[in-house]
Amino acid sequence: MSQNPPADTTDNPAKSMDELVALCKRRGFIFPASEIYDGINGFWDYGPLGTELKNNLRDAWWNDMVKSPPAGPDGEPLSILGVDSAIIQHPKTWAASGHVEGFNDPMVDDTETKQRFRADQLVGAWIGIGDRPELSAEEREERFFSPDRTIIASTAGEAAQTLLDDKKLLKPLRITSPFRGHLRDPKRILIADIEDPNGNRGQIQLELIPVDDIRNQPDQIPSPYSSKMGVLTEPRQFNLMFRTFVGATSGEDNVAYLRPETAQGIFLNYKNVLDTMRVKVPFGIAQIGKAFRNEVTPRNFIFRSREFEQMEIEWFCPPEDARKWYEFWCEVRKNWWKSIGLTDANLQMREHENDELAHYAKQGCGCFDVEYRFPFTYPGYGELEGVADRTDFDLRQHEEYSGAKLKYFDQERNEHYFPYVIEPSAGLSRGVLALLCEAFTPTPERKGSKYVMNFHPRMAPIQCAVFPLVNKDGMPEVARKLYDDLRRKYAVQFDVKQSIGKRYARMDEGGTPYCFTIDSETLENNTVTWRERDTAAQDRISIDRVAAFLADRIGG
Repeated sequence: MSQNPPADTTDNPAKSMDELVALCKRRGFIFPASEIYDGINGFWDYGPLGTELKNNLRDAWWNDMVKSPPAGPDGEPLSILGVDSAIIQHPKTWAASGHVEGFNDPMVDDTETKQRFRADQLVGAWIGIGDRPELSAEEREERFFSPDRTIIASTAGEAAQTLLDDKKLLKPLRITSPFRGHLRDPKRILIADIEDPNGNRGQIQLELIPVDDIRNQPDQIPSPYSSKMGVLTEPRQFNLMFRTFVGATSGEDNVAYLRPETAQGIFLNYKNVLDTMRVKVPFGIAQIGKAFRNEVTPRNFIFRSREFEQMEIEWFCPPEDARKWYEFWCEVRKNWWKSIGLTDANLQMREHENDELAHYAKQGCGCFDVEYRFPFTYPGYGELEGVADRTDFDLRQHEEYSGAKLKYFDQERNEHYFPYVIEPSAGLSRGVLALLCEAFTPTPERKGSKYVMNFHPRMAPIQCAVFPLVNKDGMPEVARKLYDDLRRKYAVQFDVKQSIGKRYARMDEGGTPYCFTIDSETLENNTVTWRERDTAAQDRISIDRVAAFLADRIGG
């Protein structure tokens, strides 16, 4: 199992998130939650097209992983069953899983602006220009140097993009070369050349500031909001779980939590599935559902939000087979994302460093992330899915805390043991964002369509559209009949308003792969014009061949 090489940082073809977010609002993909009340940070609503896109992604995952799962390493189909567990579970669940004690982020407050951020997402910008010597990474290992600027970012690429997008952060300096560096370096160092108005040249260096540096010398670090010194607090741990209360009173005895992950609902039902479904190890349990995390700094559209959806499998296997299944799922899951339209150029597999591993993965094979190169992480990547070896941590913990017997009895081996668990855990919400980013294509050269959403046909919210060229002369009636025939299998839109060019442009922005137009020639020879979204190419086809045409390209 190989990892991708570091990203090429020689140029910056990143797409504009501002333009994408605006298109998502305009075309009904995603809206700010509670917008009429000025919104609520970290929450988003899916509009009509966004709901269809999300459902298409969800249904494809369920079909390909549960209903018709892939064959295993031995060529035999896998056995994967579905559950749908409660969002609120017994509070002991989260004590057993380690979330009560360990599900924390280090939080820092700006005492002047009253804003806060995660201490482990603070990137320092060191600027060396003119007579000032550049500070090397080795020098900073020996003693602390205060950065000239700070930026909140989860990756070096995101920090670099923030600098490029916000000219005020560098004013009056100018970046004269692309950022370069080793994105897989644990310290995430990036360097670019800069020049001041007088022609003096230097470098700007971006580096993650260690949490201990913030803790030990917060007064020497400028605020990412105001650039002022001495206004940051020392980092303190902040638990990410949403608390609530169950029952009529709100005392400590009634505390419960909204689930921060869907995995634990699977572990709680592991024995029920074994007892009712006649399965044997190895087998999997799958779930799609919402999770909630009280993120300190939700940002980057729906990438990091407080309410999101996950698609998870817990694959139970004999401990000695964990490595084989771990490598199997890493390969299967990366290839699946490619099958629905994400490209090799924007995908990579990254193995976690030891200090990144979750508590449940430290004794196992580790964890690989399927990462996508989002516009806000370019030239780096952001997590799309994790494949983790959770060992037998969860089942052991739940047996200890609950008293239930959770060991598996293997009849062939005549022994009881805790299965190891390989977990492919994908973000449904992040998957939607990746599909949106991949599809988003500015087309300034195309007449009528400023943007095209090049979705894979299987993912497209509207799979085809049927238009009468004009709303008269019998064309609407023929178009309506074709629409009625197609909508039994496909997501189809029927539209008679505006010019045909504007209707095509609207479908391009909605990501519709094919449009069929009924015109005067249709009435003469029973053919229609079909138009392809990505190239805007047009041709004619017999109207009774339209269904077969779509089946060949979309399925169904």
